[in-house]
Amino acid sequence: MNKMLNIGTLTGKLLIFGGAYSNLQAVEALRQVARQEGIDPTRVLCTGDSVGYCADPEAVVQVLKEWGIRSIAGNVEVNLRDKVANCGCNFRQGGRCDLLSNNWYSYAQSELSEDSLAWIGQLPDQIVFRYAGKRIQLLHGSARNLSEFVFPSSDEEVKLHSFSLTGADVILAGHSGIPFVQEMEEKIWLNAGVIGMPANDGTPRTWYCIINDTDGIFTWDLQPLHYSYKGASQAMSSTSLPSCYARSLVTGVWDNMEILPEAERLRQGIPLAFSPVFNHSPLTQ
Repeated sequence: MNKMLNIGTLTGKLLIFGGAYSNLQAVEALRQVARQEGIDPTRVLCTGDSVGYCADPEAVVQVLKEWGIRSIAGNVEVNLRDKVANCGCNFRQGGRCDLLSNNWYSYAQSELSEDSLAWIGQLPDQIVFRYAGKRIQLLHGSARNLSEFVFPSSDEEVKLHSFSLTGADVILAGHSGIPFVQEMEEKIWLNAGVIGMPANDGTPRTWYCIINDTDGIFTWDLQPLHYSYKGASQAMSSTSLPSCYARSLVTGVWDNMEILPEAERLRQGIPLAFSPVFNHSPLTQ
């Protein structure tokens, strides 16, 4: 199944996020951000993995459903939808992430209601729309592989292949857990990061992005999300979930770096920082 949803042309501020990871406190904080920014639910876009490491999969899915945002299915939603016994995260088989994922994934399966699974089941795999004169594609990992980890240091050819497959000018991606923006050959790869886990930068902040089309110009602003990370961590302590992920919410560093290329490993514990806004003229239509 590869369900593509075309939502036409959007205007105004859009809020982009991914990886809620069953973190109810982060989702509630992000919803407040949207309210403060005056961004209605139809202009909030999620790159998938609403369910994951944290304590409240059912509550998170219900909040997202009630909120009325637009979301694609990440690998976790796809495997829940297809009743697969693992998360499909593309972890190294037998590695620590793989073993720990068996715990949180089975926990999520046991917690989710039929209503939540029905919401998950109707999510598209990709969303496409026009914005500021550009074709925008919302996907999870890459266009060729839902579970492909794409990082700042990943070879440009990996990213360019996704642009070739989609015909997009801008790709809004998720899955890797680390926010970044990269321009190449008049294309823009933008990963808003995730809100449910820190970005391995030694701070408990998580990340989202606001894009805008002021005067027809495409701009973006990667923003830290400040939320009750201690509350999210404490909520995990009363479950059977791995304690290492509860610690990561507080320390801001990951339990391990199995999925990371060397360049990203070397940046563990270094706080991320981004310039507030980048401006780009719209492409010729």
